[in-house]
Amino acid sequence: MTGYQRADFSWLSRCPYGLSVHWTAQSKPRHGAPVPFAEAVAQFALNDFVGQVVESGARYVIFTITHALQMIPAPCAALDAVLPGRTAERDLLGELAEALAARGIGLILYYNHSCNSADDPAWEQAVGYHDWPKDRFFANLCAIVGELGERYGNLVKGWWFDSSYSVDRRGPHCSVTCDLRDWQFPWEAYTAVAKRGNPDRLVTYNAGVNQTFLYSEHQDYWAGELVDLDHPPQAPALPNGLPWQGWTCLDDRRWVHSRLDEESPPPLYSDEQLVAFLRACRRQQAPMCFNVGVYQDGHLAPASIAQLARVGSPFVVQPSGCSWRTGEAG
Repeated sequence: MTGYQRADFSWLSRCPYGLSVHWTAQSKPRHGAPVPFAEAVAQFALNDFVGQVVESGARYVIFTITHALQMIPAPCAALDAVLPGRTAERDLLGELAEALAARGIGLILYYNHSCNSADDPAWEQAVGYHDWPKDRFFANLCAIVGELGERYGNLVKGWWFDSSYSVDRRGPHCSVTCDLRDWQFPWEAYTAVAKRGNPDRLVTYNAGVNQTFLYSEHQDYWAGELVDLDHPPQAPALPNGLPWQGWTCLDDRRWVHSRLDEESPPPLYSDEQLVAFLRACRRQQAPMCFNVGVYQDGHLAPASIAQLARVGSPFVVQPSGCSWRTGEAG
């Protein structure tokens, strides 16, 4: 284990299931024309969103703070210093963190460096992805993650880092499009930065769909990206020691509601399929997160929320069973 002590996973293991959203700069409204990103952040219906999360019975939330485009729904001086115009005046992340904490619901932030096959070419150039050496690139990522972690402190219980395979060739997938030469992404240093503001914060690095490759042992749980319900947990942890945590789409396999004038798709699975999978997860004390469609105004797909509430109620422990409070460990 190279001396790394994993953060306490017990609070998450007690959560039967979580809910996630890919609410991004590419999200579209249910009807009509989209508004600019900063305006969408200002108009995000936070109370309705949190109300739907509570209705669903989810005990934790993974919230995507940036995805294909490096645009964050909060102030971030480190991001502004790299490329202005990519942040918002409203601190939606802070408001969300406080609202969920008040209801005993844990928050994990998803972060993507957005250097993926020219999804955001202006950002790739500005952040230093194509520089040599890579010092500026890594420093910029650390500045962004460190600033947000320090600001939100114990309100953010974890990070879910994506696109590891775009900065490291060693894993089962490789989408590197820059000159890495012999440079190795400093995963251990990145984990240390990710824990600023909360040393007990959970960290994971995604290696791809149903992949268990370890870019570093300096992480605390399995990212668990799945595309179906065919791979239930066989134990509370993987053979590599990482606690099991799964994540898959409940309705829209595109993850992001990115098409105009289109309803979010209906749930992909029957109630019986979800119940069987959740039973398998609970037998291993393994939490499972479901990504739900979300419109640009912050409202979640009602059919998916109703299904989670319907099938999840037998699995949901009392809030005190997996809740936490700021300043407490687990």
